[in-house]
Amino acid sequence: MDMSEARSRRAAPLHTPSSLGSNAVRDISGALTVLLADMLALYIKTKNFHWHVSGPHFRDDHLMLDDQGAQLLATTDLIAERVRKIGGTTIRSIGHVSRLQRVLDNDADYVTPLDMLAELRDDNIQLIERLRQTHELCDENRDVATASLIEPWIDEAEGRVWFLFESGRRSE
Repeated sequence: MDMSEARSRRAAPLHTPSSLGSNAVRDISGALTVLLADMLALYIKTKNFHWHVSGPHFRDDHLMLDDQGAQLLATTDLIAERVRKIGGTTIRSIGHVSRLQRVLDNDADYVTPLDMLAELRDDNIQLIERLRQTHELCDENRDVATASLIEPWIDEAEGRVWFLFESGRRSE
């Protein structure tokens, strides 16, 4: 392959056929891409806290955050693949994630375990609202496949909130 052929392949459009209208593809894939950025940011934050949690409940917190991180990471591929299935394009880099994410980073040198749990709980509550908004957008555009994918993600986020809330109720 010569250099001009390689350049033309890099510029080739990625148009997956879809029965959704072009506006629906644009709006839904855009909303899903922002959700993907949030999921990736929440995954990194969850793993950050998993790596840095300490204290008398270390084992329980460490394992719970590892489970929650794995759940978030598994969702990211489903979101990105759904965007491609409907004819959109999605995240291409960490910089792209940082420009789109609404989940705030936490770069503090030390965060107490209870503050970690509370921060992740609140992040997941916000994520649930954003998932519901995206579900409504899918309903408006009659995209039942994407809407049906979002429903278990809402349930999973509600489960994470529940565990984070209950784990944060302990006294230290």
